Amino acid sequence: MAKKTKHHSALAEKDGITPPESLSTTAAEKLKKVRKSPPTTQQLIKGILKGDKTALSRAITSIESTAIKHRQQAKDIIDACLPHANQSIRIGITGVPGVGKSTFIEQFGTLLVSKGHKVAVLAVDPSSSISKGSILGDKTRMEDLVKAPNAFIRPSASGDSLGGVARKTRETIVLCEAAGYDHIIIETVGVGQSETAVHSMTDFFLLLKLAGAGDELQGIKRGIMEMADTIVINKADGENVKAAKLAKTEFNRALHLYPPKDNGWIPKTLTCSALTNEGIDTVLEVISKNISEAKTSGYFSEKRNQQNKFWLLQTIESRLKSDFFEKEWVKSALQEQLKKIEQHETTPFEAAEFLLQNTAT
Repeated sequence: MAKKTKHHSALAEKDGITPPESLSTTAAEKLKKVRKSPPTTQQLIKGILKGDKTALSRAITSIESTAIKHRQQAKDIIDACLPHANQSIRIGITGVPGVGKSTFIEQFGTLLVSKGHKVAVLAVDPSSSISKGSILGDKTRMEDLVKAPNAFIRPSASGDSLGGVARKTRETIVLCEAAGYDHIIIETVGVGQSETAVHSMTDFFLLLKLAGAGDELQGIKRGIMEMADTIVINKADGENVKAAKLAKTEFNRALHLYPPKDNGWIPKTLTCSALTNEGIDTVLEVISKNISEAKTSGYFSEKRNQQNKFWLLQTIESRLKSDFFEKEWVKSALQEQLKKIEQHETTPFEAAEFLLQNTAT
């Protein structure tokens, strides 16, 4: 049987010196170890302040984590970023699925980037309790914007609790602002109560609509109409132009039935086509005018202060709830009470009282 010839690499044979066979293995192990070692908290903070997208993404992942071991790191990162935050314009965008949010946000974000701004796109979307689905998706749909050096797109935090997802989004805003993003776009799926959460963390709230959806005269959900600073009829192109103009007229009539905003701003309806990029610049002009007037009157800072107070109460509520359910005694006692409810041995109110009283003692 012929003996196999052993070949050495050019590097190994240089100067006729053959390195120890263990060298390549040792080097590979060291390289593997370096790659696996996660960045320290200080490295993440330093990266964020330099605008490093990778550091920003990793820090956001830490904040979104429900693990107790990540809580201190998340707190340290937020504390370090807070002095560098609060310098952006926060824009909320909502609309039902199919209204063209992704296309609109891509065109709108691209316009902002072309004007020298840094844009971050976030999403508030509690996962469906049935499908566990989520809306981003959007990162793959916004193909052009995601490639822009001055744009950052973050898929939504997942979770069953709207409060929990909203808290993570608010903290993510702080990190994005510290990373230098001066326009934060926060998207919501447009169903359920997520609009209220987005409204509580933004400076301008935009509602995207379609012509002919059958709700022009009904004014859609009263709550969303009251929150909207501007309604934009999207897909106003081709055969839809006439219907979009009619919808604009009907929505403007409906808006006149509502009182002006606290700062005197009167919402209006616009039309645009995100597909053909028509009317996007007008939307930006309206938003810029609103923000400028709010800053001049002092309403901008007043609204931010009110939002911060609201965030405080929400954070306390979220933390108390989290701490309660993390207690080992509660985990076991809760299962016992759930079984008793199934067997009609207690009521939900009695079970809750039992758990709360025994936890407090």
